[in-house]
Amino acid sequence: MQKLKVNGPVKLSGEVAISRAKNAYLPILAAVLLTDKEVRLKNLPDLRDIRTMLKLLENLGVTISKDGDTTIFDASTLNSHEATYDLVKTMRASIFVLGPLLGRLNKAKVSLPGGCAIGTRPIDIHLSNLEKMGAKIDLNAGYVEANSETGLKGVKLPLTFPSVGATENLMMAAVYAEGTTVIENAAMEPEIDDLANFLNAMGAKISGIGTSKITIEGVKELCSTDYEAIGDRIEAATYVIAGLMTNSSIKVTNFNPEHLEFVLDKLKEMGAQLEIGKDFVQVSPSKLKGAKIETAPYPGFPTDVQAQMVALFTQVDGNSFVKENIFENRFMHVPELMRLGAQITQEGKAVFIEAPQQLKAAPVMCTDLRASAALVLAALCAEGETIIDRIYHLERGYENLTMKLQALGATIEKID
Repeated sequence: MQKLKVNGPVKLSGEVAISRAKNAYLPILAAVLLTDKEVRLKNLPDLRDIRTMLKLLENLGVTISKDGDTTIFDASTLNSHEATYDLVKTMRASIFVLGPLLGRLNKAKVSLPGGCAIGTRPIDIHLSNLEKMGAKIDLNAGYVEANSETGLKGVKLPLTFPSVGATENLMMAAVYAEGTTVIENAAMEPEIDDLANFLNAMGAKISGIGTSKITIEGVKELCSTDYEAIGDRIEAATYVIAGLMTNSSIKVTNFNPEHLEFVLDKLKEMGAQLEIGKDFVQVSPSKLKGAKIETAPYPGFPTDVQAQMVALFTQVDGNSFVKENIFENRFMHVPELMRLGAQITQEGKAVFIEAPQQLKAAPVMCTDLRASAALVLAALCAEGETIIDRIYHLERGYENLTMKLQALGATIEKID
């Protein structure tokens, strides 16, 4: 099993280009199942979750080929409606194939998903609303079996929580549904907008993009399209925080800073010196003070940046408070950061960070994707050689992290 070896503390400098968003491309890949026409997707990130989704599509019969930086999909060869446990167990995003398979084939059999152990993340919002659209849902031996013999019907779907996954799954299922589907209290993340824009590029009729009320007029067929997803706002946030934690000057490019507005505003409130352009953020050495954050659905503070912020808070001048409102088990990075010398007290859904603290190298272990990023950031500031174990979590969501940090001047390498 590979590990990361990080020597700190370091100063970073230079420019880092952000990859296309994994969380945008995963539902877009599932949406490929909706059409029998060719779909061409540009700059798919080379990540474990993306590779798993490609295997899942191939397992369903989709023909996949490459042409330079473009991946070509032909789902006219679709020959299965079953997403098996051996592929689904490692990745929650595999549940995204449920809506498209049900929409196109009127049936789907999908194993209950796995993924990061950061909470229960139930799929009941997906299933109860598919039932409202006319699907018959059965849970058998760890599988969701969905059937809709006469096709799905457009209805009003008021969500009990603005779930990102449910919004995306229902939007894809509704593309071929008879009549009009209205998703109320829909999640508003930029990745949802991206999926809607992709579906519209194929001929879907989706309006209300960027709002909490998304309307989908059912269509009979979709067409061929070329598409490139948005830049990864969470990866961008991670590098911006890396620059601030190491008191460095770096430029983070190739993404839309508007997608990170809440995070960037909070960092500026803390004293961060940031120049914000159309597709970049320039980070300059800054004297930061402590702050209070609470995670919330978009456009609030993203839960996927919470762990990185906890790491940053160990290096600021003054104490900080973080409350996690999305997932009940998302402070697994805290004991690992404490091994590096962080002074953190946890009480239920909240942590209190005393700072500044000079971190000292120690062996640490990744527990989930974003916790892994927090450990890398902390290791960049820690005195000595930090060994980070179980980095397969990290490789689910950060493309070429080691190479990108090396290019910025970090002393980091993969070891066996």
